Amino acid sequence: MKTIKIRRYIDTDFDRIQGLNREEGWSNLVEKNEDSKAAWENSNVSFVAVTEDDEVVGYIRGLTDTCITLYICELLIDKKYRGLGIGKDLLQHVHQLYPKTRIEMLASSTSHSFYEGLGYRPFYGFRKTLEE
Repeated sequence: MKTIKIRRYIDTDFDRIQGLNREEGWSNLVEKNEDSKAAWENSNVSFVAVTEDDEVVGYIRGLTDTCITLYICELLIDKKYRGLGIGKDLLQHVHQLYPKTRIEMLASSTSHSFYEGLGYRPFYGFRKTLEE
């Protein structure tokens, strides 16, 4: 298996990130391509997991105030690279950068067991867009 490293996001990573989103069926991010790109440009937590050939195989994007909250917007690993600890490594990487923060995120019905296995606990929240 190839060696994986974590580095900051750069603009040329975006097309591959959108490819991962497409493969995962995250159509909202794919359909809103320009908004998704702007989200990456405006996020202060933006890292990718890459092979030694610099192929993006996973990513984490989020926002933080650096003191209290670190909100994870998206965390996604290429299906071929799941189960290798890359998601855990990405979460640990950003939490070590902002150790005073608590990590908050949304999870799907298929990912909640992954987060619970890492010691995250569920909490109750709400969501609404302006159009709703």
